[in-house]
Amino acid sequence: MAKLFINPEVKKGHVNPELQGHFSEHLGRCIYEGIYVGENSDIPNVNGMRKDVVEALKEIKVPVLRWPGGCFADEYHWKDGIGPKEKRKKMINTHWGGVVEDNSFGTHEFMELCRQLGCKTYVNGNVGSGTVQEMSEWVEYMTFKGVSPMADQRKANGHEEPWVVDYFGVGNENWGCGGNMRPEYYGDLFRRYQTYVRNYDNAHPIAKIACGANAGDYHWTEKVLETCFDHGFGFMNGLSLHYYTVPGTWEHKGSATDFSKEEWYNTMAKTMYMETLIQRHGAIMDQFDPDKKIGMMIDEWGTWYDVEPGTNPGFLYQQNTIRDALVAGINLNLFNKNCDRVKMANIAQMVNVLQSVILTEGKKMVKTPTWHVFNLYKVHQDNDLVESTLTGNTEVGLGNSKAKKLTESVTVDEKGKLYVTLTNLSLDEAETMEVALPKVKSVKGQIVTGKMDAHNTFKAPNKVQSAAFDDVTVTKDGLSFELPARSVVLLEVTLKK
Repeated sequence: MAKLFINPEVKKGHVNPELQGHFSEHLGRCIYEGIYVGENSDIPNVNGMRKDVVEALKEIKVPVLRWPGGCFADEYHWKDGIGPKEKRKKMINTHWGGVVEDNSFGTHEFMELCRQLGCKTYVNGNVGSGTVQEMSEWVEYMTFKGVSPMADQRKANGHEEPWVVDYFGVGNENWGCGGNMRPEYYGDLFRRYQTYVRNYDNAHPIAKIACGANAGDYHWTEKVLETCFDHGFGFMNGLSLHYYTVPGTWEHKGSATDFSKEEWYNTMAKTMYMETLIQRHGAIMDQFDPDKKIGMMIDEWGTWYDVEPGTNPGFLYQQNTIRDALVAGINLNLFNKNCDRVKMANIAQMVNVLQSVILTEGKKMVKTPTWHVFNLYKVHQDNDLVESTLTGNTEVGLGNSKAKKLTESVTVDEKGKLYVTLTNLSLDEAETMEVALPKVKSVKGQIVTGKMDAHNTFKAPNKVQSAAFDDVTVTKDGLSFELPARSVVLLEVTLKK
């Protein structure tokens, strides 16, 4: 039996809505076909954006969207994506699939998508192959209200008022596809480039995000911060971190739907490594930023498998099962529990790529198990994290692939209602749960569960979805229930006054 102790009187931090952020790259069918079909498509759309996809994303309250990459960002030249569509440059997307990129989705289209979603904007700039001038002019184009060459060009292209850029990434994966740089060199470039990411609107300052590490590259984190903090500089609002859960090797990652029990547990053990990464990178950040003013921005995370058979290997299209639902729940709990340092996280990617929340095929659309987990967890957005502790949390797994059976996080909203999210990653063992929480008035629950390879298809779009979780008993000491195997559960708890 496991026991969860909750103290709603002790607040541990604030859960930014951005912890449930998303990422959309010019990769495969994420943007084109997935989100954007063009104004003349017979697929119902508003200004080119698929109505069904936008509505499904609004339902899970997407808080922030990162664009245009990813590796694509450091070969993206923003001026190719503005002005009349018929005059925009065409290019080959050499990173992803070798297909033609016609630039019909550019700055105006991204901002229109964010307007429809009602979410914040996270624009990733080009350091790898771009210039300081190019980045500076892009910021001016997007955010300057007065008279200037770039502002005048924006107005001529049909948008009189400037947009709000909430977050700006100064490069992406500059240790790899963004230029194969050394951390000291990138640190100097960040200092230089960010200088020209100017705040033209003091009412909406841009949060500047530095390129952080690939998984466990602690040397990168240390040297970038050391370089940026040299001579008292130290100006940044966030430092990124990328980590993908890959159950196999990079050469043979494994199937998204046809996998063994060993692969299940290997996936769980590897996704739990996120906790170690947050703690160890966070400890380095604490040396330079003890007050935690710089956010850790985990702006690429999720599962990465071999592509679906018969699809373009450069499109990174994969299915999404109960295994992915558990990965989503585990990571979202970890982000909540570390919200004093983690200020944003962006699942990769939004539609049709890697661990997406939505899959499309022509006019058809399905919500993945991951979508259903995000739909449960949206209640945490903008709440306060409260103190919670698990005891009796045993390890489960096979061979060397073992992980703690349970994860949890608990938040409270402004009205005093508690939201408890739990995951049980065991394949076959339920867990008897006791929750120590005085003064429970009522509780209601929801669950996402199913067979380990259960997934939604275009022929069976509702095989995996959330359901009511009613078998919870209110006791004099709190709550009692059985947490099923392979499950993600949300409990909404109302306390007595």
